[in-house]
Amino acid sequence: MVKLSVIVPFRNVRPYAPDTLRSLRANSADFGKGDIEFILVDDFSTDGTSELLERAEKEIPGAVVVRHRRQGGVARARNTGLDAARGRYVAFLDGDDWTAPGHYRELLAAAESLGCDFLRTDHVRSTGRRRTLARAPEGRRGTVLDPRDAILPAHRTTAVDYAYAWAGVYHRRLLDRGLLRFDDGLHTAEDRPWIWRLHREAASFAVVGLTGVFYRRGVATSLTRTGDERQLDFLRAYDLLVEETSRDRDAAALLPKAVRTYCAVIHHHLTGDRFEPRLRRTLRARCAAALRRMPGDLVSQALDSMDAERAARLRRLRRRPAASPTEAAR
Repeated sequence: MVKLSVIVPFRNVRPYAPDTLRSLRANSADFGKGDIEFILVDDFSTDGTSELLERAEKEIPGAVVVRHRRQGGVARARNTGLDAARGRYVAFLDGDDWTAPGHYRELLAAAESLGCDFLRTDHVRSTGRRRTLARAPEGRRGTVLDPRDAILPAHRTTAVDYAYAWAGVYHRRLLDRGLLRFDDGLHTAEDRPWIWRLHREAASFAVVGLTGVFYRRGVATSLTRTGDERQLDFLRAYDLLVEETSRDRDAAALLPKAVRTYCAVIHHHLTGDRFEPRLRRTLRARCAAALRRMPGDLVSQALDSMDAERAARLRRLRRRPAASPTEAAR
């Protein structure tokens, strides 16, 4: 059986894909024949990325290219990779990021040693020539933990807020239970309901201090840098997160964290500058509706726990008259 499947979606990342592919080739040298596979998902690239992947399939041991006939987004691309994965463990990487030599060998060794459902790691943020260490928000390292215990408290950043799918590795039993699949159709924030699902439903996890993943920031084609309507999918993602958490056996304890996080994300988007005026109006209308959809007592509790400036802005938005269906859709 394949030991590790690495799923890598690509969508129009021609300037960055060579670094990604070189890093995969370097990592392949640490594994025997058939022990690792790289599932390269081409999400209907149109900029020459497809040709790079064709060559990579021939040159990188274990590389397999899977192509979409139309663009589906990163959630669908990862699910396509999961459908093809044969490994005992599954890892993710984005097509514009890269890994250090030896990273997957060390990651797999740590996962096999600890034997938990999933493993989380630190990573390195790369902005131009600048490198910054980003640590997973969990102080207990190399110890198997209950994922549910790493959701709370509501007022502090915890492991459930560290949503990067590529900063870790996941046992196949999670895939068999349906817990590794992403919500198809979400174009952004797809990892938020996903990581909450893992922390609510998986039996065990651990954090280790590996720093072999390099996350490239400031990529012009990245959706996080693009102010188009797909960015508004964060509302659907967090609606799903709150709705699923409301059905959890510990909903009374967990929902305040989910609602507070949603409120904080709403404020983050409202104060950004990536949207043009028409889309900003749509954003405000939909955010106001989201604040009214959530349990009112929990929203009030969340706003009371925030600093005065953020709380005042969200309270004003919450009191805003509801938009008509036509206005909200514009």
